[in-house]
Amino acid sequence: MTVVTGKDTAKTRRTLSAGGKTIAYYSIPAAQAAGLGDFSKLPASLKVVLENLLRFEDDGFTVSVDDIKAFGDWASQGGKNPREIAYRPARVLMQDFTGVPAVVDLAAMRDGIKALGGDPRKINPLVPVDLVIDHSVMIDEFGNPRAFQKNVDLEYERNMERYTFLKWGQSAFDNFRVVPPGTGICHQVNLEYLAQTVWTDKDQNGEEVAYPDTLVGTDSHTTMVNGMAVLGWGVGGIEAEAAMLGQPVSMLIPEVVGFKLTGRMVEGTTATDLVLKVVEMLRKHGVVNKFVEFYGEGLDHLPLADRATIANMAPEYGATCGFFPIDNETLRYLRNTGRDEDRIALVEAYAKENGMWRGADYAPVYTSTLELDMGTIVPAVSGPKRPQDYTPLTQSAQSFARVVADYRGIDVSAAAKDMADEGPVATKAVNTHKTAKVEGESYTLNDGSVVIAAITSCTNTSNPYVLIGAGLVARKARALGLKAKPWVKTSLAPGSQVVQEYLAAANLQEDLDALGFNIVGFGCTTCIGNSGPLQPEISKAINENDLIATAVLSGNRNFEGRISPDVRANYLASPPLVVAYAIAGDMNIDLTTDPIGQDKDGNDVYLKDIWPTNQEIAELVEKTVTREAFQTKYADVFKGDAKWQSVETTDSETYDWPPTSTYIQNPPYFRGMSRDAGSISNIRDARVLAVLGDMITTDHISPAGSFKPATPAGKYLTERQVAPKDFNSYGSRRGNHEIMMRGTFANIRIKNEILDGVEGGYSKGPDGQQTSIFDASMAYQDAGTPLVIFAGVEYGAGSSRDWAAKGTALLGVKGVIAESFERIHRSNLIGMGVVPFEFTEGQTRKSLGITGDEVVTIEGLEGEIKPLSLVPCHITYKDGTTRTIQLKARIDTEVEIEYLENGGVLHYVLRNLAKA
Repeated sequence: MTVVTGKDTAKTRRTLSAGGKTIAYYSIPAAQAAGLGDFSKLPASLKVVLENLLRFEDDGFTVSVDDIKAFGDWASQGGKNPREIAYRPARVLMQDFTGVPAVVDLAAMRDGIKALGGDPRKINPLVPVDLVIDHSVMIDEFGNPRAFQKNVDLEYERNMERYTFLKWGQSAFDNFRVVPPGTGICHQVNLEYLAQTVWTDKDQNGEEVAYPDTLVGTDSHTTMVNGMAVLGWGVGGIEAEAAMLGQPVSMLIPEVVGFKLTGRMVEGTTATDLVLKVVEMLRKHGVVNKFVEFYGEGLDHLPLADRATIANMAPEYGATCGFFPIDNETLRYLRNTGRDEDRIALVEAYAKENGMWRGADYAPVYTSTLELDMGTIVPAVSGPKRPQDYTPLTQSAQSFARVVADYRGIDVSAAAKDMADEGPVATKAVNTHKTAKVEGESYTLNDGSVVIAAITSCTNTSNPYVLIGAGLVARKARALGLKAKPWVKTSLAPGSQVVQEYLAAANLQEDLDALGFNIVGFGCTTCIGNSGPLQPEISKAINENDLIATAVLSGNRNFEGRISPDVRANYLASPPLVVAYAIAGDMNIDLTTDPIGQDKDGNDVYLKDIWPTNQEIAELVEKTVTREAFQTKYADVFKGDAKWQSVETTDSETYDWPPTSTYIQNPPYFRGMSRDAGSISNIRDARVLAVLGDMITTDHISPAGSFKPATPAGKYLTERQVAPKDFNSYGSRRGNHEIMMRGTFANIRIKNEILDGVEGGYSKGPDGQQTSIFDASMAYQDAGTPLVIFAGVEYGAGSSRDWAAKGTALLGVKGVIAESFERIHRSNLIGMGVVPFEFTEGQTRKSLGITGDEVVTIEGLEGEIKPLSLVPCHITYKDGTTRTIQLKARIDTEVEIEYLENGGVLHYVLRNLAKA
């Protein structure tokens, strides 16, 4: 791989010495001295982007001097200058759920370019790509010593077709490496091993060049690595593929929100409690499409593991990234995780030479700022269905009572009149409103029973402080004779094998095992929805009695229908609290005042009795989390176990698509494609496929979890003699467009307002009858009728999954009309040729009285459309009346116009490569 740099590099190219070597770099102070602008007050996160432009200046077509000068104007204009720029990340990170369809697309593009008369070898990553297999392992077995091996065996049994395909990709494509199953979660592997903070490579002349480590990833939590000053964020697979193939990322120079941290964390609080508060504050502030950079003296007391926890959840607070500048703590973490000493010396020297070091005098200009004293943080949870629904632990039981009351239609104030203990919410009035005896068991479930307690997700398993804390809670609980409740499905799924090493070194795994938190796998598991089935009797009791079962997980997502089809309320919490809730077994229990169980002698035990001190945790972390552990566990990271090594594949330039495969199919995107682009067309006489509410997430649009035989996807597999036990999940089937089309808008909790009170992926067909969204869309496509979708605010919130856009496009949707869009999904829609539109003048689907019976025509798209143009939309109602409104076409940049003219970003890239 070669760093492509500008033709005229003399202005800003300099050298520095570090680690006994001299290396070239592109100097921001030199650019300022050359009169290109005053960059001294830029935040470090923007300086990373500026350096990228300096390195590619005068490359012939993407970067101009005016682009660089725009950064000089940014600070003087109050932290704003939304100029369109072209940005080139150093590398790409993938996981298997999003990576498999990306490799499918690359394989299909090789077929496509061959059909256009081009060279298939041109479809090849030009930058390093790492794909980590972490999303496939499910928790079928738990709570016993054989859980890990059993789950691994089932993972290979279910996913061999996918793994064979990925191994083919590893050999067929250059610059493409696969980290095998059972290694860890991609973001944690990136943080602990792949990322370097400062990257190095050779230019066209063979000279070594240093530059900031940057990346895009096909998972929204790619932002985690911003905790160690590596600028990265999530994009859809289609955008990542374009970046791999040399297409720069088109973006506007972002606003940067400064988040000042002061003080230090107090006894009994964790990084999870801190990040849940940060998510709440930034969601209220509004940071979509913006960078967030953390600064302030509080960073002097914040370990990098805690910073990574905060950076990880940038998608939850809506930002493009949550960046922490380089400082002494960055160097300490690099050293402790086994990075080379020469690299650490280079990071320090580079950051100081190029103005990216956070010292005592670090005081950049920000677009806006917030401030938080970390000494005010208290233990907390977030739920029941959004990460920003922050709830102090002291209010968690009352908050859950509101959930029950709302769902059951209970008048809490009236119920409280009959109770001696009347509070703001009469918790006891509703907490046993619904109960059910479980067949064959000696216990009863009720609204609020915790049926899943999962220590899961890179968000927290990358942080030894919270995991050691969880282990100490388990140790103290075990000593008192406490156990997890028998109805709780407990699990521990670390994000890397290093976690297993230090828990064993601290003798804490034995204590966790005693409470049922055996290691079930190294992967995302419950956080992505791979929680596996509940005990059949428990599932039956929940569903037959319509109980509001709950899950408590240390993850980053708790969207509706994501964690388990049997669970309605999901709460994010720190790993120590996950252990405590497994013991308590009920969300109605106030962990701050109520006993969580009884000891061996029948005495009440309270949370404070089993909670470790910060000093206890810190001492064990210092003793057991060692540099040697990281070096040992990552020594053969790409080798894999015997199972991976035994996966056989073919060595061929193009892929031989198995016609009977239900996992991997050649997608239809490039079939019959011409060499020349077309034009953007107006949307005429479209029908409404769905009318959706606020914060429709990519989980709603393209769920990742399990599905049943009666669904369109289930019927497709059943017709091909696949038994329901072998369905696997939507996420694992993303290499087959036929299944993913049928799974689009198929979330079990989604509500299409076209239908009254119906949950699930349903709509009305052309005949006006209720049917699945898939069947309705196929009927409309057969009739040649285009489709649109109406929605509320924050449409497309959540992950970077490109299938939320791919599925939308394949269902025949030409436009999505919403009050606002989340960053990644808007970009993905453009990348698939679907136009996103926003309401103007305060109009909404509700104010316009949209019912789904309307006919919609949108004009102004043909001809010379400009970015962010206002276009007329004509709505014809069922009674024949019409109304014309103005929509903002969220085509944000000139290059996005070209993407739409080509039918999508991959079509654009493919045509250019074929012509070249």
